[in-house]
Amino acid sequence: MTTEAEVLVKVENLSKKFCKDLKTSLWYGIKDLASGVTGNKNERQLRPKEFWAVKDINFELRRGECLGLIGHNGAGKSTLLKILNGLINPDAGKVTIKGKVGALIELGAGFNPILSGRENIYNNGAVLGFAKKEIDSKLQEIIDFAELEEFIDMPVQHYSSGMKVRLGFAVAAQMEPDVLIIDEVLAVGDLGFVLKCFKTIDTILPKTAIVFVSHNMPMVSRICNQIILMDRGVSKFQGADVAGAIDKYYTRFASNESNVIFSDGTISLESVNLVDAKVTEKNIPQVNWGGTFSLHCKFKLNKEIETPIFHISIFDKEQRPVAILESNTKEENIKVKRDSIEFVITHKEVQLSKGVYSINISVSKKDTKEPLLRMNGVLNFQLIHGEETWPPFLLKSTYKNIEA
Repeated sequence: MTTEAEVLVKVENLSKKFCKDLKTSLWYGIKDLASGVTGNKNERQLRPKEFWAVKDINFELRRGECLGLIGHNGAGKSTLLKILNGLINPDAGKVTIKGKVGALIELGAGFNPILSGRENIYNNGAVLGFAKKEIDSKLQEIIDFAELEEFIDMPVQHYSSGMKVRLGFAVAAQMEPDVLIIDEVLAVGDLGFVLKCFKTIDTILPKTAIVFVSHNMPMVSRICNQIILMDRGVSKFQGADVAGAIDKYYTRFASNESNVIFSDGTISLESVNLVDAKVTEKNIPQVNWGGTFSLHCKFKLNKEIETPIFHISIFDKEQRPVAILESNTKEENIKVKRDSIEFVITHKEVQLSKGVYSINISVSKKDTKEPLLRMNGVLNFQLIHGEETWPPFLLKSTYKNIEA
């Protein structure tokens, strides 16, 4: 009988190499067969045109734990998942998995396209190690969860990508495997289905070990209690500090370079900075939660115009718009001085949640609203607070006790 603390997934010094050239790869394969070099050989070195897709990965995963694998494209996440699922063999190291394994690692993977959805349910269940009687008992639950009652007897090759994801997740989750492996496929589903998936994950997690790969950091933060940040096949950060790993993931995007999306040449940005802000070693200004946000902007006028309208937006690290500051539509404060415009815009008691944000600026003519300039990512700043919160706002609140 398995115990709550039993390790279901154990990965030891796992490595996998690939060759960048197909002909060279085939030649290496022939040489390896001829010389009898097969199996896992830790001492094997890279040969010309080879690279490590995964290198020396180690972790243990217990029942009730969810491991998040994060990293940018090409980091080795999908290769690691394919090794865990048994689709490819490692060149070095060892993987030990106990119990039944369910996997959603590629869109439509594991489905026979010419068979119906119903037939594929039985095929997938059999692969997971379930008897026909067990699949019979779960069949209707799977169909209902996937919301495919009307299309369950249609060949899977005619399913949309969203339908394939619904069927794949329904089979993987409703069969309640000991280990569940989920790649980025949930990004294909609509919001309603994704919410239903996470509700199901919450339900099965106490009895399952989950490996979850996503580029959506709020999703990772939502369900993962262990994390590995990968870069070029190597683990750069590993442990229970999910928020710390996510911060490191985002630092790759931090940049103070301006990005001009559109300009008609009338106006250009000379400088932008946060007033009285503490600046980190990585040159990112910091603002305290509840403090004052004051942005100092200076623009150069290349043509004579009336004072334009400035739109200053704040985007989070997922590049979603979270706020816009009031525009200068009133007759006040901002005036053209010769060939420049300079102003400070202030917002008091900022209540954005902890995290890194970026500033976008657009400028338009006052009367016609005709665009003059649009710039993205003109400045990154960090909001400081002791509590890690994923919703974009952490609002000040008071609690009042009600006597019984």
